[in-house]
Amino acid sequence: MRAPSLLRILRGPPEACSALKIAVCVKRVPATDTRVRVAGDGTSIEASGVEFVLNPYDEFAIEEALKLREKAGKGEVVVLSLGPAEAQKELRTALAMGADSAVLLKDPSPGTRDDHSIAAILAAKLREISPDVVFFGKQAVDADGHQVGARVATLLGMACVCEIVKLEIGADGKVLAEREVEGGREIVEAKLPCIFTAQKGLNEPRYASLKGIMAAKKKPLEEAAFEEVPPGLVGSELTLPPPRPPGRVIGKGTEAVPELIRLLREEAKIL
Repeated sequence: MRAPSLLRILRGPPEACSALKIAVCVKRVPATDTRVRVAGDGTSIEASGVEFVLNPYDEFAIEEALKLREKAGKGEVVVLSLGPAEAQKELRTALAMGADSAVLLKDPSPGTRDDHSIAAILAAKLREISPDVVFFGKQAVDADGHQVGARVATLLGMACVCEIVKLEIGADGKVLAEREVEGGREIVEAKLPCIFTAQKGLNEPRYASLKGIMAAKKKPLEEAAFEEVPPGLVGSELTLPPPRPPGRVIGKGTEAVPELIRLLREEAKIL
């Protein structure tokens, strides 16, 4: 039985949203099926042979931004990324999906930043863009920090709703967002401007059509510099998890059950 929904009020400055300016922050990440190796410096991954893609959760964010613009019949979707020059590929993917323009904050030292540094740099650029709505994926699948969207909202003084699975924005700027919580769903009311992080189930991201891919080549993609923000947390070492020990056969049939229970209790310590 589903638990009853909760209602929480988040207040932000009232603003009409007939023509929304929407920003989507995306990240270039290793594909989830890539075999990761630690680089020689011991603090980063070996990039050679790694397939990089658009962060999967960011696809839901892009799709929701496009749906909002299409529903209004007007507006603008800007895609923003902090990353290396190669991240142009992922931004072109977003443009091919239907975004209007893209901005790459070209990072001379990708892979060395923590969530604090990333959020501060993105927030500074978002102040210039001045969007009504900002979307993030709920997390990036490389570091799984799950913090950047909320940190940006704090720095900008904007309302933030994380891990949304449904969103409605009225012409008066009133927002109703639904998010999954343990045992049910929470309904959140807010006012624009607002930041959202997208969860799987929010929508079904579209594929880039051939027409979209061709059009993306002509859409504006700006490379911009930024003021350096040192990380608050620096990783000293990166190691892969230890290999799993081989399996062990402890017996056959019901006679092996007591020994299995003993091992689970005394060795695995899960009982």
